[in-house]
Amino acid sequence: MEAWQTFPIEFKGGLVTNLSPLQQGINAPGSARVLRNFEPSIEGGYRRIVGFDKYDSNTIPAYGAPVVHGASQSGTTLIIGNIHKTPEAGDTLTVAGITGTYTIASGGVSYDATNRRATLTLTGSLASSPANAVAVTFTTTTTDHMTTGVAVFSDTVIVQRNFDLFKTAGSGYTHINVPSYGTVLVNGASQTGTSLAMDALTAAPQAGDVFKVAGIDLVYTVTADATVSSGGSTVSINPALASSPANNGVITFLSTSRVLASRLRFTRYNFNGTDKIMLVDGASVPAIFDGTTFTALNAAPLDVIGATHTINFKNTLFFAKGSAVTFTAVYTDTDFSAANGAGIINVGADITGLSVFRETLFIFTNESIFRISGSTIADFRLDPVTRDIGCIEGDSIQEIGSDVMFLGPDGLRLLSATERIGDFNFSNASKVIQSEFTNFVSSSSNFCSVVLRSKSQYRIMGYGASVSKNSAKGILTTQLAEEGGGGFAFAETRGIQAYVADSYLHENVELAVFANKDGYLYQLENGNSFDGASILAIFSTPHMPISDPRVRKTFYKMFLYTDPQGSVDFNTSLKLDFDGKAIIQPLPITFSNTTSTVSFYGTSSYGTGSFGGKLQYVFESQLIGSGYTGSLQFTSDSTDPPFSLDAVTLEYGTNARR
Repeated sequence: MEAWQTFPIEFKGGLVTNLSPLQQGINAPGSARVLRNFEPSIEGGYRRIVGFDKYDSNTIPAYGAPVVHGASQSGTTLIIGNIHKTPEAGDTLTVAGITGTYTIASGGVSYDATNRRATLTLTGSLASSPANAVAVTFTTTTTDHMTTGVAVFSDTVIVQRNFDLFKTAGSGYTHINVPSYGTVLVNGASQTGTSLAMDALTAAPQAGDVFKVAGIDLVYTVTADATVSSGGSTVSINPALASSPANNGVITFLSTSRVLASRLRFTRYNFNGTDKIMLVDGASVPAIFDGTTFTALNAAPLDVIGATHTINFKNTLFFAKGSAVTFTAVYTDTDFSAANGAGIINVGADITGLSVFRETLFIFTNESIFRISGSTIADFRLDPVTRDIGCIEGDSIQEIGSDVMFLGPDGLRLLSATERIGDFNFSNASKVIQSEFTNFVSSSSNFCSVVLRSKSQYRIMGYGASVSKNSAKGILTTQLAEEGGGGFAFAETRGIQAYVADSYLHENVELAVFANKDGYLYQLENGNSFDGASILAIFSTPHMPISDPRVRKTFYKMFLYTDPQGSVDFNTSLKLDFDGKAIIQPLPITFSNTTSTVSFYGTSSYGTGSFGGKLQYVFESQLIGSGYTGSLQFTSDSTDPPFSLDAVTLEYGTNARR
C-alpha cells in the first residue's frame, strides 16, 4: 500500500501572470493564476471583497435645478429656465404644485444656451398652471448622462453631473453651484427693460447667472459680467422685466454657470479653522465650497481659469493648467497677487497630475516628473526628477503606505524614497501581472482610483463605453510589507463600473464612493452584493507539480482552512494536468460552513434569530483524481458575507515513475 504524503499550501503572493504555468506551480504554489473579486488580505490569505450599494437611493439630477419660467402656462408647452444642458425628447418630468408626470414629445425641445432656457413641447397638456420659479424635476432621461466628478467632503459627498454640482449626505441632493453675492436687493422701484439696478452686492454677478425677483414673473439670466461699486451695480439681463419690481425687493440667485465643465478635481484644506474644498473642472473658474457657501473665484487670473488640477502644498494652493502651475499667497485661497507671494511656474509640458509626497510637490506630465521644494515663493525650487517616466492618468495618483502609486505608460509605478536624501525610486509595481495589466489598460478609456486605508489597499478601476457593468475591470493591490516598493500583492476586480471615484477618512470613518453614467452614487466596501447582484469570485491556485512534475500523483483528501464572517457556500474543483482538453476532470465539491442554525448580530433580530450557533472554519473533503499536476479552483457566486481562504493541505500518494 502506497504511503500518503501531505502538501501544505499557504495562500499568499496574490495574482501572478508573468511566470510560465510550471514555474509558478513550483516556485509560488500559494499565489494565484486567477484571483477575481478576492483580495490579498493584510490578515493573511485571500478574502472575497466587500460589495457596494447605493450611497443615495435618489438619482443625481441630470439637468441641474431647472425651474418654471413664468406662471400661467398651460396646454402642451412648458418653458423652463435655470437649465444648463439641452433636455431630449422622451425625457420625463414633474412640476412642483401640479399633478402628473410629463413626457417631452418628439422634436419638442428648443434650447436657448445663452440664457439657460428651454421651451418644451409635451405629449400631454399640463393638468394646471404652475407657479413661477417652482422646481422642475426630471424623473428619467432618454440618454444616460455621465457623472464626471465625486469628492468626499467632511460628512457629505459632492458630485458633478453635466454642468451642475450637488451635495448629498445619503438622502437627497442639494444644488450647490449657487453664487453667494450677499443679501441682494432691488435698488429702486419702477424699473423696466433689460437691466436691473441691484444693491447690497458683495461680489459681481457674472454672465450666465440665473436669478428671480420677489413679486414679479419670470426668471432672469445675467447677460454680461457686472461691475460693482459700493455694493451697487446695474446688471444686464434677459428677458426684459415682466413688471416693475418693488424697491428693496429680494433678488434670489439660483445658479452660476459652469458650462463646458469636464472632469471635476479638487483639494481639501483648512487654513483658518474652516474645512473647505477647492473645485476645478478644466473650463470654469475655480470655486470654493465650505459645506454651505459656494464661492466662484470670478476674479482669478486667466492662468487659473480652466485649471485641470489643484492641490494644497505648504498651506498654499497650486493650480495646474497646461504646462503651468499657479499658486496663491501662503494661507490664502483667493490671493493671486505676486506682491503677496503668489506666482507661476512653467514645466514645459502639459501637466497630467499633482501629488504631495514627503514635503515635496511632484508635478507629473506624460513623459516626465518634476518636483517643487521649499515653503514660499522665496525658496520654491523646481527640479526635474526624471524625464523618462511620466503619468498618463492623473486620477490614478494616490498615496499608499507613504509611497505614491500612479499609472505610467508601462503599468503601475511606485514613487518611493531611497536611503539617499533627495533620491527617489520608480519601481514598476505591476510587473508580476504585466499581461493582465496590459489587457486591463487596453480595454479601458478612462481610469479612476481610490485608497482603502484600513486595508492598505490601492484600487484602480477602468471604464470603457462599450464595456458592460458585469465586465467592468479593475486592479487592486494590497501592501503587505514595509514601504519602499516591496510587498504588493495583486488581484482583479470585475463588476465595479466606475468612471469617477474618491475615498477619504473623516473622523476615523473612511468613505469610498464611485459613480458612472447610470445616475447613482455608490458606496464601496458596503454590503455583501454588487447593489443587489451576486458577487462572482474566483481563485485558482497554480498548477502544482507538488514534488516531481513527471511522477503521477493520486489525490485523496483536502483540508481547507477558512475565516468566514457569516454563512457562505462555494465550490471547489480539482483541475488536473493543466486543465487540458483531453483530461477528464473531477466534479466540483460544494462547501457550506453552517453546521447549525446561526444568526448574526446586525442582520437578525432578538426573538426570531437563533444566536450561538457554530460556523465551520476547517473543511475536510475526499478528492478523486490523479495527474502530474493539480490546481484548486474556488468559486463563489452569491450575496454571502465575505470570507477568507487561508491555507489548504493536500493528501496524496505517488505512483511509480513511467
